[in-house]
Amino acid sequence: MKILFMGTPDFAAGSLKSLINAGHEITAVVTQPDKPKGRSGKPVFSPVKEVAVAHGIPVLQPERIKRPEETARLLEYPSDIYVVAAFGQILSGEILNQPRLGCINVHASLLPKYRGASPIQRVILDGEKQTGITIMQMDEGLDTGDILYSKSIDIASDETFESLHDKLMELGGEALTEALPLIEAGTVTPVKQDDSISCYAPLIKKEDGLIDWKKSSGAIYSQIRAFNPWPGAFTHLDGRILKIWEAEPADGNGAPGEIISVDKKSVTVACSEGAIRILSLQPEGKKRMDTAAFLLGNRPEEGSRLS
Repeated sequence: MKILFMGTPDFAAGSLKSLINAGHEITAVVTQPDKPKGRSGKPVFSPVKEVAVAHGIPVLQPERIKRPEETARLLEYPSDIYVVAAFGQILSGEILNQPRLGCINVHASLLPKYRGASPIQRVILDGEKQTGITIMQMDEGLDTGDILYSKSIDIASDETFESLHDKLMELGGEALTEALPLIEAGTVTPVKQDDSISCYAPLIKKEDGLIDWKKSSGAIYSQIRAFNPWPGAFTHLDGRILKIWEAEPADGNGAPGEIISVDKKSVTVACSEGAIRILSLQPEGKKRMDTAAFLLGNRPEEGSRLS
């Protein structure tokens, strides 16, 4: 099967690698333009472009793929199907109808739940026990197309965004390579999504990491895991940002944000219900460290407050 692939980040690169390993012919790869990174501001390749270049696959990097000249350019690379995974641009109806088998999307949730840009973070935030990958026939809506294939995975109680992302990246490649032969053979029965049970996972913003200690310990523990490594869950100690990398729910009572216990390895903070024991943190302007290392040079007093 001839495939034109569209994607940008690591998650998409996992699907592209799976297609290459499965022996599919990738006629071209479409990814976001190179972006400057670091102090030097030197443009860097997207993870998908790195894979494509390593395998000698033509790369297209349109600023806006909906422009007529960019849409027409796709036709220079004959393809049976367009495969999209976290591309980062909205496709026009014209593009969706160009290949004979249309466009399919590798989405990191079990649709119709968690449509949108941040499904991996949101399932952790919401305390879901299971998530997965959906291979969807794309339409002009936002993740509203028919479901063609899906695979599920359990969410571990200590799952972070980073760990779940890597699991879903692998699962996405598996689901994609399993679904494509069925799509080509015409043996897949598309299933319409039930809009009544859908929910939306909007783009995560940096300010979403701010901890509200008036929430329960369970909700805050989910927030710490969902935003690890970005944007990171954070609070303020003595007026300075304190990022919390690793924690666990704990017993204890006190005013929300009150430090109720300090020992050699941890600091325990009260929530509206229960408490959070901080095991790893990052003071403003410093590197990540175990709380034990932090306490060698800092000793927050019991009864003081995180804000």
